[in-house]
Amino acid sequence: MAKTLTDLTVRNVKPGKARREIADGGCRGLYLVVQPNGSRTWALRYRHAGKTRKLTIGPVYLGKDEIEQPTLDCANTLAGARKLAGEAALLLAKGVDPAAEKFSARESARLAAEDATAANGLTVTVLAKRFIRDHAMQRTRESSWRETARLLGLKFKKGELVVTKTGGEVLSRWSDRPAHSIARADVNKLLRDIVARGAPVASNRVLAAIRKMFNWAVGEDILPSSPCAGVSRKANEESRSRVLSDDELRLIWKASDALNYPFPQLTKLLILTMQRRSEVAGIRRSEVDDKGKLWIIPAERAKNGEEHEVPLSDATLAVLASCPRIGRGDLYLSRFGNTPTSGFSKAKGDLDAEIRTIKLKEAHGRGEPTDAIKPLAHWTWHDLRRSGASGLARLELADIVVTEKILNHTNGALRSVAGIYNRFEYADRKRAALVAWSDHVMKVVNG
Repeated sequence: MAKTLTDLTVRNVKPGKARREIADGGCRGLYLVVQPNGSRTWALRYRHAGKTRKLTIGPVYLGKDEIEQPTLDCANTLAGARKLAGEAALLLAKGVDPAAEKFSARESARLAAEDATAANGLTVTVLAKRFIRDHAMQRTRESSWRETARLLGLKFKKGELVVTKTGGEVLSRWSDRPAHSIARADVNKLLRDIVARGAPVASNRVLAAIRKMFNWAVGEDILPSSPCAGVSRKANEESRSRVLSDDELRLIWKASDALNYPFPQLTKLLILTMQRRSEVAGIRRSEVDDKGKLWIIPAERAKNGEEHEVPLSDATLAVLASCPRIGRGDLYLSRFGNTPTSGFSKAKGDLDAEIRTIKLKEAHGRGEPTDAIKPLAHWTWHDLRRSGASGLARLELADIVVTEKILNHTNGALRSVAGIYNRFEYADRKRAALVAWSDHVMKVVNG
């Protein structure tokens, strides 16, 4: 059992060649961290939501007088550190993560400072950061708020919301403008410009993002009105029905090998598992049971908010095994180890270019003229999911109810099934269908 620390122990402890953590027996989870250079800090280790977490309390105060008010990130005595650890324990008892609470408070202070120093008051950048941090991150799934942030021109990096290099669709134009100066004419011009460059669907997505942001600002009494009031979408979206043929799937699979990690693995997992792009992009090692050949998508990452079990074929497990582990990160598909992959649009462009190259080479190998070779007809990442579902029906590998279960749909065919069967997860039938689909894909890929 750890010994109870004293002020004398804290003051006289000798640094070693490596970093040391000395537990305080007088306060559960509290540690004195001693660096080789002699610097000392306080840290609290605890568990929240089943995961080990750490709260950095701050440096050690070595003076002889007592600090009047212990404060996070400031120098604190042993007694002060214990008091702050106790306050953190109270937050934990209420279900609040102390480290996340500390970040939120620090981010709020930083944004308040930005707001105070803005030349013309609240800028669109400050408003966007507040919206993402105080609303989107709290009320929506991670994949959803990250996409909204991307459209606005923000990304989450090293614990902070920062403006992307391009500024996205919104901050690239309005970043320093006072939020209250944005008018309906500005919104309409932004949307028309996006349509004019050939991205009508993107204009609808941008409108949805900024409408949510301004409506939130009105609801929070930050702005008197929304410039999106009365603005309509600039493009009609037709229901997508693109189903890729076996040969098109073969070309996509083969072309993906020319892309940089993690897009070869992402592409193949989308084809084999038929799950949503955001769910596949965020797949974690802790979600996969290799021995049981099962991937469990937690409710907070599933689009319909319900936990979803995805049986894994040997081919799928082989793809996962090819993913390098970056640092100590839990993500399979991540270039940096701690954030899900992004850059899908660029990867899709590279993939289409490689597909055309492969088609030209194959035509040349067959002795056919290459001047008539056309690029693959327009397709999207989501088409891989639809094509898998269609393939199950075409090959008679699964009925519509099992297919809906694989796709984690809670409407459609499942509404007509008796309640008792709704609760049955069709585990064996889902596994048989996905294994059979995987076998079919590999036969197609390998010719």
